[in-house]
Amino acid sequence: MTHLSANEINAALLASIVPPLPVDRFSGIGCIGAGFIMADCQLVAYRQHGLNPVAITSRTRATAESVAARHQIKSVCDSVEDVVRHPEVQILDVAVPPDCQVDVIRRALAVPNRLKAILAQKPLGVSYGEALQIVRMCEDAGVVLAVNQNMRFDQSVRACRTLLDQQVLGSPVLATIEMRAIPHWMSWQERQGWVTLRIMSIHHLDTLRYWLGEPDRVFASVTPDPRTSEKFAHQDGIALYILEFPGNIRASSWDDVWSGPAREGSAADLGIKWRIEGTDGLARGTIGWPSYPERTPSTLQYSTRSDAGQWHSPTWDSVWFPDAFIGPMAELLCALEEQREPTISGRKNLPTMALVDACYRSAEQHRAVSPLEIANEFL
Repeated sequence: MTHLSANEINAALLASIVPPLPVDRFSGIGCIGAGFIMADCQLVAYRQHGLNPVAITSRTRATAESVAARHQIKSVCDSVEDVVRHPEVQILDVAVPPDCQVDVIRRALAVPNRLKAILAQKPLGVSYGEALQIVRMCEDAGVVLAVNQNMRFDQSVRACRTLLDQQVLGSPVLATIEMRAIPHWMSWQERQGWVTLRIMSIHHLDTLRYWLGEPDRVFASVTPDPRTSEKFAHQDGIALYILEFPGNIRASSWDDVWSGPAREGSAADLGIKWRIEGTDGLARGTIGWPSYPERTPSTLQYSTRSDAGQWHSPTWDSVWFPDAFIGPMAELLCALEEQREPTISGRKNLPTMALVDACYRSAEQHRAVSPLEIANEFL
């Protein structure tokens, strides 16, 4: 257990929720895609912190022009290749549907000697195999790849990681995440045949890896979401899963995108809450995202053996959407400056993709599956 005082711990928590920024913020960023994540989250965060988006393209030029005007982006381009060839572009920000990522990144890399790095949305492709293909393509081209696992930069998620790093809670015993939310599914998801595990649960699976390390195995159970089933066929609407980690650590998540008939007339009970219990203390928190566009900060409370039954509740004003979206790009730019691998590199993201695929296999075959079982098939 740490010997820091509560004031020292709280100061460390508040410092940890602000990701380091690069010294040089003038590297030109080229934007591929102009949907919600790019227009309402990433570009908002980039402008808040003085980063330099200089070119953008989208499936429709009118959309790209509208977003460019909103965020003062100088150049609207007609293709991926034109963005990469822009004389100021060094970093590519790819925010397209997962089934389009391989083609977009392949086209970008085909323009020789232009890019230093790519930030790609999660999920990195539609499967572990496709993610591995993208990672290898970028490595072969000498281009640094990072993945926008942006929940790692949610303020309460980062603060909880600091509690674990400082051993405030002792050794972890049990971690849980419970989501009761009704996401806005994008139209492109209808052609995927899947919903929650690769789009929503991937946040929670990656967060549990961020907190606890690599799980040995996962057991998952899924069922269709009645509301979404009216729109398109899928299997993984409501997703429940249990993770087993080394050292007898356990974790679970309930990802409920039905959440009752709240849109059909019943009262609503929506939200995301998490909890970690350790040998010396426990922490609990909420994720403010379901309230978007209302600015609702995520929260954290913690208590230890020495706290006489009291909770400590550090607070902050920043929110996941859009404030935390500076985190992935800032981490990529800092890694380039420091000549190191990003903590969210494509290679380091592969275990998250393997874990997602393991959930699908577990649900289909009704057995526990190791993420290594997925990864070893591609050795």
